[in-house]
Amino acid sequence: MAFITTGTLLSLAALAQARNNGVGKLPVMGYDTYNAFGCDYDGALATAQAKAMNETGLVALGYNTFILDDCYALKERDAQGFLQQNLTRFPGGLKKWTESINQYGVSGSAYSSNGYLTCGAYPGGYGHEMQDLETWRSWGWDGMVKYDNCYIPYDNVTMENEFGRFKRMADAIDDLAAKYNEKPFIYSLCQWGWENPMNWAPRISQAWRIDADITPFWTAIKTIINLQAASYLATGFYQHGDMDMLEVGNSGQGTPVGNMTLAEQRSHFTAWTLLKSHLLIGTDLRNATNETLSILGNKELIDINQDENEGAALAPFRVGFQDDFSDIEYNFTSPPPYWAGNSSYGAVFMIINYADEQREMGFNLTENWAVRAGRQYNVRDMWKHEHVGVAVRNWTVTLEAHDVAALLLTDVGPEPARKLADGELAPPCAYPFLAHQCTSPNGSFIYNGSITEWGF
Repeated sequence: MAFITTGTLLSLAALAQARNNGVGKLPVMGYDTYNAFGCDYDGALATAQAKAMNETGLVALGYNTFILDDCYALKERDAQGFLQQNLTRFPGGLKKWTESINQYGVSGSAYSSNGYLTCGAYPGGYGHEMQDLETWRSWGWDGMVKYDNCYIPYDNVTMENEFGRFKRMADAIDDLAAKYNEKPFIYSLCQWGWENPMNWAPRISQAWRIDADITPFWTAIKTIINLQAASYLATGFYQHGDMDMLEVGNSGQGTPVGNMTLAEQRSHFTAWTLLKSHLLIGTDLRNATNETLSILGNKELIDINQDENEGAALAPFRVGFQDDFSDIEYNFTSPPPYWAGNSSYGAVFMIINYADEQREMGFNLTENWAVRAGRQYNVRDMWKHEHVGVAVRNWTVTLEAHDVAALLLTDVGPEPARKLADGELAPPCAYPFLAHQCTSPNGSFIYNGSITEWGF
């Protein structure tokens, strides 16, 4: 394969858009076996998860595909190079297993790796891309291909870095769809954020991992949110930064066994939904608590994740240059706490308290583009599921350690008129940045609600 040129990249961008027509518009919702069970699962256990998804109402909310992650096949291909079914784990074969989950409204999705082997040392897809796609199709899988990054071949394709190897499966997915005149698989790269995938993965895929494997600990959640702060701009319709599978429900269980509090799990789920990641359940739903189901089943947040009219993720604000002319820098311990953006339902704000104690946190309506100073907004708390007040100029919340506020703001008209002692109307731009440029009609500067003789 020749080295990629600029002209080739432009052509690939056009091909990616053609592939994306009608596929991969929204983040994928479903189940993945890895976080709950690692390699320790079989067909009966997997089907039990699909059954639980249906009976708890999660399928109705959109969790409708199922990934058998690593270790579902035998460790050797057959003489013709085909994947071999593990009939001990899946009596009757994988097509029969797929039919067992279809009855619960759940489809099948595929897992593999673009190396010689998967990360669990099962047969990888490298050199067998079309062959494996045909196999998965014959088993009734038609949702997504999660494509891992282990046992990397040393060859002329690998010399072109991550892009070259992952493009092999992208091309095969296109060819399979053309061969059968079918909707293509959604293609989700699991390459751990290597080589800044937000800059190249949208050319060949619908999603890409931004991080190493998630673990069920608060430190991992903060690390991933901080990484998303550098890559959120690449997310939109047809392309999503994948923050990895959900760990909700894995306190006291999972692989490894987790220890997140309910507040931390709420923050985790809120960030994954509002930053437009896949929502792939990774806990044993047979023993899911009401608290776990209430988090996974938060329809208000899911609706924003699956918004048909707004594909962008929330963006961090109060980043960098501040109203007091200082700079703020964030890190894996303390990622950006303030995020906002738009949706079909109104302006969306997410505030996360990373501190180990209760904090009062708030924002001003001049700080973010999604709302306007001089307007007032109904505020809905999407965890309390109720209207909690009207924001005029600012809004403040009290958050326990590691908890989150997910707020929906809807415009209800101009703010009430009020006058200062000097007779001037209080300016909507009084704080923070515009305070240093906001003037009365006569040109005198207004600062924090009072006329001054000086300006910026």
